[in-house]
Amino acid sequence: MDSAAAVAAVCAADPAMAEFIGRAGAFEPRSGSGDYFAALARSIMFQQLAGRAAAAIHARLVTTLGGTVTPMAVLAATPESLRAAGLSANKAAAITDLARKATDGTVPLAELDQLSDDEIVERLSQVRGIGRWTAEMFLMFELRRLDVWPVDDYGVRNGWTLIHQLPALIKPKELASEGERFRPYRSIAAWYCWQAVAILRKPMVLPTA
Repeated sequence: MDSAAAVAAVCAADPAMAEFIGRAGAFEPRSGSGDYFAALARSIMFQQLAGRAAAAIHARLVTTLGGTVTPMAVLAATPESLRAAGLSANKAAAITDLARKATDGTVPLAELDQLSDDEIVERLSQVRGIGRWTAEMFLMFELRRLDVWPVDDYGVRNGWTLIHQLPALIKPKELASEGERFRPYRSIAAWYCWQAVAILRKPMVLPTA
């Protein structure tokens, strides 16, 4: 990807975004791990947990599984050993379901690069514990897809609201419409919305009644 050209296209599509990007600087998303199964399992692990606590449990899980998080290692583990590592019953069931679906072809890890964004979301959403948001984050940060627009993400909504100085938090349906102007680089626009929450250093915009 020519990231400079992609950022330039986003700027050309929206003057307010262009002004903010001039302040925020270069597009520098975090790198993916390259291990799709381990990345998805980690996403499940970190849901609804504080980062430090989730990291500690994840480290214990890696140790329990012999140092690598693979479908076969998960399926070979007993529910008791997964719970002993600190996983809740729901998370243990979700990671086991991911392992099953990765081995039966529901989630074809080796062929994900060949599937469209919508196909990947549909496949991943069949896994217990993985919803659209988790699938969208996987598309953006692990597969580095360029045209993902997570309209339900609170940070993206808040960042958009701050960049455009709106009086109230933008609604997902409105954000979906606004995002059309950034195709095929909506992931870049979303990333800058996240940056806005930190850089503009304003309180989170609360939804109106």
